[in-house]
Amino acid sequence: MNAEISPKETLLYRLLLAFAIIIIAAALRIAPHPWNFTPVGAMALFSGAFLRDRRLAFAFPPLALFVGDVFIGFHKLMPVVYASFLLSVLIGRWVHNHRSLARISAATLLGAIQFFLVTNFGVWWLLNSFPKTAAGLAACYLSGLPFFWNTLAGDAFYAALFFGGFALAERFVPILREPAPAAIG
Repeated sequence: MNAEISPKETLLYRLLLAFAIIIIAAALRIAPHPWNFTPVGAMALFSGAFLRDRRLAFAFPPLALFVGDVFIGFHKLMPVVYASFLLSVLIGRWVHNHRSLARISAATLLGAIQFFLVTNFGVWWLLNSFPKTAAGLAACYLSGLPFFWNTLAGDAFYAALFFGGFALAERFVPILREPAPAAIG
């Protein structure tokens, strides 16, 4: 007997798969990796793009970051870093109903750029590494450029893995396919 799967069940399975991907990303953050080559930016984008419940989409990445910070260590820039990843969730919301390679690529690039701009501003503002002048801010951004390329590479790699993995799962596991909208009538 082949029972029909309800749209609620499909949404539950999709949610569980999305959570599994986010948990894997959180775990990979504490594994050894090159500087800034982490799955966190892609995880935040993915969370915004796939979690229908906005509260969960915005709550899960900071929670995953916090759990990772318990192992990695706490630091003065945490509020700035967390805020930046919340911006990435917001960018992911832009992808939510219109997932395409072009849109995911643009969101990944935008997420990496905003992370670079926000966190380097935080370094300049909150740490005593650079003079609090326009030249000091420029020097801070210049010294952060090598980290930007790792951020972009990590975000692109993991975005391809998460979004691509989910798309493959949708294609080959019918229960994970987005339910069709209900007919109006």
